[in-house]
Amino acid sequence: MSDQITISIDGASKEVPVGTRVVDLLPASLKQNAIAAKVNGKAVDLSHPLQESGNLIWILAGSDEALDILRHSTSHLMAHAVSDLFPDAQVGIGPVIEDGFYYDFKKDQPFTPEDLEKIERRMKEIAAQDYSISRLEFPKQEALEFWRNKKEPMKVELIEERGGDTVSFYKQNGFMDLCLGPHVPSTGKLRAFKLLHTAGAYWKGDERNPMLQRIYGTAWFTEEELQQYLLRLEESKKRDHRKIGKELELFNILDDLGPGLIVWLPKGARVRREIEDFLYKELYSRGYEVVYTPQIARIKLWQISGHLENYAENMFAPMKMEDDTYQLRPMNCPFHIEIYKAGLRSYRDLPIRLAEFGTVYRYERSGVLHGLLRVRGFTQDDAHLFCMMDQLETEIDGLLDFTFMMWRTLGFNEIRVTLGTRPEKAVGDLRLWEEAIERSGNALTRNSVDFRIDDGGGAFYGPKIDFNIRDAIGRWWQCSTVQLDFNLPERFQLEYIGADGQPHRPIMFHRAITGSLERFFGILIEHFAGAFPLWLAPVQVILLPIAERHQSYAAELEAALASKSIRAVVDGRKEKIGAKIRDAQLQKIPYMVILGDKEIENKNLSIRHRAKGDLGARKLDEFSEELQHLITTRAVDTN
Repeated sequence: MSDQITISIDGASKEVPVGTRVVDLLPASLKQNAIAAKVNGKAVDLSHPLQESGNLIWILAGSDEALDILRHSTSHLMAHAVSDLFPDAQVGIGPVIEDGFYYDFKKDQPFTPEDLEKIERRMKEIAAQDYSISRLEFPKQEALEFWRNKKEPMKVELIEERGGDTVSFYKQNGFMDLCLGPHVPSTGKLRAFKLLHTAGAYWKGDERNPMLQRIYGTAWFTEEELQQYLLRLEESKKRDHRKIGKELELFNILDDLGPGLIVWLPKGARVRREIEDFLYKELYSRGYEVVYTPQIARIKLWQISGHLENYAENMFAPMKMEDDTYQLRPMNCPFHIEIYKAGLRSYRDLPIRLAEFGTVYRYERSGVLHGLLRVRGFTQDDAHLFCMMDQLETEIDGLLDFTFMMWRTLGFNEIRVTLGTRPEKAVGDLRLWEEAIERSGNALTRNSVDFRIDDGGGAFYGPKIDFNIRDAIGRWWQCSTVQLDFNLPERFQLEYIGADGQPHRPIMFHRAITGSLERFFGILIEHFAGAFPLWLAPVQVILLPIAERHQSYAAELEAALASKSIRAVVDGRKEKIGAKIRDAQLQKIPYMVILGDKEIENKNLSIRHRAKGDLGARKLDEFSEELQHLITTRAVDTN
């Protein structure tokens, strides 16, 4: 066997001895920026010894992959500091999450804010020592014995559940932890971090397990990036949809109804209705048919679909009625499939596009419920498309146009798109997958969509296109999705009669643009900080009479604006005009109309805008025409 292997870097091949460390191939120009590397597609440490020929790609600071590695290494740094300061604390797991990381600990006394400050100081001390971070591997039984001796039962449990023949550890100075890696080369790379808060969390997310203490933190490559994130965090607290929703009386979650169940109050319901009306109009113009289906069905439907087999833990308990069993629906798709199956379909009928604002119910654990963003009952702007393979690209064209139009109408102009390909565990013919992925990529390219391939990121039942939108303070949200499905058409034996007179299996799409209306509304509230654009604002104009004698004129104007489909209300309280203006500002009403003797005499309106201040005097017709234009064009720059 040769002791030489061939490594390809940036297209150039190099012969090196077996066991050469990745770092030995690192050019001097990249020594400061290289965090790790990928060898034949697998991320490895810079100290990794090369054992076989292949391709090597550097993972450089500034990339998303490098940031994940940095954050995971910082979670170990935190566990190191906790172990130093609280030797009796047992160490759980510490994964990377969006914008940061966490680590779970079993500790008798809760961590205090002062404890977090101490832990952070200790982290900085360890980082300043620039300890090298090295990977060690042990046989499984030796690893189990090591963690048993350290009295770390959670580590023992993880090894017993997930460990292979060998188990990898990572070591920095005297601290060791169970981990697959990779990590940054040394603690000195970890400079810009902040511990944020604590929370309770069940071990492995199971409420039957012990409650642990979770410490959340964030980490970045530079102090400037960290400070920018902390500013965004402060801004996000101000924009918290739960806080704004209460202040503006948009929605409520009532104890008597139960957690995760949303009550849309009149003002929030008005915003929702405007969005629905907008979408209904678009659906019909784009060749969809709107349907309404029940919220329960015989349990047999969920047996056929596979939900009962694979999704039961997220479904509410079945209901016995007469001699049958019914299930509250967690998905809308089987209902639309049954509509498709109800008639004999010809190739001439395709494509068929069925849409529904369908309410579904899923059993989310109480610990993960979060305002509108994670609920138990929600309404999806769901659609299912049935077509032939040679219609696939045209259908994707239409879905791309619909999706981008919707988000840009709402002022979300930064959109990331990924195309998820076949995962390791997938159903469906490989040839169908390959053709569907190729056609999906063709449609994205033809529509000039900048997209990234998410290798293996498709659903088990088909490729998918995901859309992430960036909000006003720089956060990314995954909302829209287009998913092909090779599974359900087979399970439900869907067919159409082709031009050859023979039955064929249709291609099926799952499509959601806003996703859940509840989650979408939460995102909208935070994006606009409650100051909705005029066309969505629950109250578009508030009329502020200065004195009681001005009330009748205000009532006339309210009726006149209503006749032009402008939502106006009168603030008839016996308050000073300054207080009325301040309250209208707090309610984020776009326009205020101040009415006094001068306005009545001149038949004018004194207009104020919530952001631009005094706009001067206008005639009613001029003002209403301006508002109607902003409303019909759905302008979003009126704040």
